[in-house]
Amino acid sequence: MIILVLLVVLLFGAKRLPDAARSIGKSMKIFKAETKDLAGDKNAAHEDAEPVETRQIPVPPAPAPAPAATTDQQVADLQRQLDELKKQQAADQPQKNAS
Repeated sequence: MIILVLLVVLLFGAKRLPDAARSIGKSMKIFKAETKDLAGDKNAAHEDAEPVETRQIPVPPAPAPAPAATTDQQVADLQRQLDELKKQQAADQPQKNAS
């Protein structure tokens, strides 16, 4: 051990060793603080979490099936809206190309 200490003193010099030790000490202090902070964040996240409610949500009754005529009317309305949107899009395309 004595040989290693003498070798380190010879390599770095007696004046630089206290500064190096101080830097290492500060780095270790910061590292420990950050590790505790991370561990504290994990615990705080679990503590801050609200308890989960386990009540069952009532399921509403299923709606009665729509008559075929109403469904056909809805399909026709949607098809008409789709056609109108396609016409609008086609009309907008030449304006964009002209710009």
